[in-house]
Amino acid sequence: MSPSSHAAPPAKASPTADTPIAETPAVDRVASDRAASDQAVADLHALVLASLDDDQAIELVTIPLAGKSSIADHMVIASGRSTRHVAAMANKLAERIKREGKRKVRIEGLPTADWVLVDADDVIIHLFRPEVRSFYNLERMWQVEDAPAASAH
Repeated sequence: MSPSSHAAPPAKASPTADTPIAETPAVDRVASDRAASDQAVADLHALVLASLDDDQAIELVTIPLAGKSSIADHMVIASGRSTRHVAAMANKLAERIKREGKRKVRIEGLPTADWVLVDADDVIIHLFRPEVRSFYNLERMWQVEDAPAASAH
């Protein structure tokens, strides 16, 4: 046997600045997925605001929850003129979200329709009769002292 047959295999080159790291595609994919998710949340939020505006919601307010809570990215609060108006807005909103294929939607509070919660995962919508809304005052509860006021639409 020749000495060359026992030679060690060539050493693998260590990664350098010029050598691509194997994890780069995964990092790019995560960033791309996050951007797509952020866009889907923004689209859902816009759909909610447009639907409530179309249904003549009163005192429409949106509160960004990112950094405040992990339950959702946005909270939307609006009032209806009556229990019938509140229930109709909730039902139409749920149908529009489902029709757009955005998310599954859960609704709480429809039987009495004083306060209806529409949970679309990343956007939570509270629909109230005006008297009930002023009693619970959710806007005040979710405001941070040093943050700007919630944006009204």
